[in-house]
Amino acid sequence: MRQVTKLYLRLLSKQGDFQYNREVMKSLNEDLKTGQLKQIYLLYGQESYLKKQYRDRFVKAMVPEGDTMNYSHYEGKKTDVAEVIDLAETLPFFSERRLIVFENTGFFKSGGNDLADYISGGMPQTTHFIFIEDEVDKRSRLYKAVKAKGHIVELAVQDESTLRKWIAGLVRKEKKEMSPSDIAYFVSKVGTDMENITKELEKLFCFCMDRQAVIRADIDAVCVTQVRNHIFDMINAVAEQNQRKALDLYYDLLALREEPRRILALMVKEYRDLFHVKEMAAQGYPRKEIASKSGLPQFVVGKYIDLAKRFRSGELRSVMEEIADLDQRVKTGLITDSLATEVFIVKHSEKKHS
Repeated sequence: MRQVTKLYLRLLSKQGDFQYNREVMKSLNEDLKTGQLKQIYLLYGQESYLKKQYRDRFVKAMVPEGDTMNYSHYEGKKTDVAEVIDLAETLPFFSERRLIVFENTGFFKSGGNDLADYISGGMPQTTHFIFIEDEVDKRSRLYKAVKAKGHIVELAVQDESTLRKWIAGLVRKEKKEMSPSDIAYFVSKVGTDMENITKELEKLFCFCMDRQAVIRADIDAVCVTQVRNHIFDMINAVAEQNQRKALDLYYDLLALREEPRRILALMVKEYRDLFHVKEMAAQGYPRKEIASKSGLPQFVVGKYIDLAKRFRSGELRSVMEEIADLDQRVKTGLITDSLATEVFIVKHSEKKHS
């Protein structure tokens, strides 16, 4: 267990050296390297791993470890702006700066006007703010105030090419080897969430502790398949009219203790995403723009475009309506969730006779 903990800490300690999405990260890394820190930072986007890593690095750079007098952390939509402003006006105690970190307050969508006025009006030079948010409204007064006084960076979900390079770097630093095709397979299995990738790599490296080569059999032995990938494979099997495979994948999900109702809900979402991707592709949008509009990684969009070709025009819409109706019947108690899911899979995966 001690070896595992050391390995995980080693993985985390290296994150500052990774060169992914250089244009976005370069300025943050430069600030940390030179010590020329901005008074305000806003880090937003869907990649939680990157937000956490940069938050921790900036906190470490701005206040000494254990300095509870000059470091404050607020989280959630109930954060009291008046209390924050009062604290921000307080001079730091035997230190150069006072740091206040905000996480998921929602202030960049609503309720942040007073804080915007405070920032624009001239907050003390000794006070620093770091905002960590999932979503922001760029039209908000707070966003504009932070943009004028500080540094804003979006930390979005990384594309598959970037993730492969990042993983390859981690593998090399552990003095191990993994082929490009196996790295691609690893990503397809565990998904694109960087925090989850780190945890799955930790397990993989420990499993191969005494070997240099990491192969596909090792990935299958220890890595957990992301539920969404399982759902996608199941829908793919349904589209191929491979009933046995579709049901096997469904029973695999049940063995992983996924609730039938959640599986059904995820299927609704998958078919909805498939429909939207197919519509945008038919209108001539390039994959990059479809990814941006749908919020899906670009390589996932490619998979969806290929899968959507298996469905006739209008078929996806009717399937969406049918599965949504099943979901509603489950919620109203007209049918059990397990029966609804199995009925749908069996009906749509049976071979059609011409």
